[in-house]
Amino acid sequence: MEEPEVHPDLEPIAWLLGRWEGAGVGGYPTIESFNFGQEIEFGHNGKPFLTYTSRTWLLDDAGDRVRPLATETGYWRQQPDRQLEVLLTHPTGIVEIYVGEVVFHKIELRTDVVARTASAKEYTAGHRLYGLVNGNLMWAYDMAAEGVALTSHMSAELKKVA
Repeated sequence: MEEPEVHPDLEPIAWLLGRWEGAGVGGYPTIESFNFGQEIEFGHNGKPFLTYTSRTWLLDDAGDRVRPLATETGYWRQQPDRQLEVLLTHPTGIVEIYVGEVVFHKIELRTDVVARTASAKEYTAGHRLYGLVNGNLMWAYDMAAEGVALTSHMSAELKKVA
């Protein structure tokens, strides 16, 4: 079965399609700084949304994988006037809805809704930036959690591999 055509509504974010791999750094006032590896995959099925999966793992000083870190899955829904809705779920009991805007190859998102299960850690807000810089996907993530106001948490540079 051949791949369906990308839905025309996805034109502003179609540059995200594919698999991206790379590494980044993380930290937060409540944890030690760390290096991580990441794989993100954006796909589509011809409908007006992108599928999204991200997996990260802890890296040691030599750059070797130590153990899995975070995983998130969801959908990116392009809206009129370059607006964007992103729905993310985490196996840690957190669900987020982000809203934002696409301006050329830059995406800025802020949480509109955060829901969590009774067993999830306290998390109240997120802010994400994504950009295409010299052909690489650069992103940064700020979060508000565990009583800490919105603060830088993670960033990475990923290369398109498929």
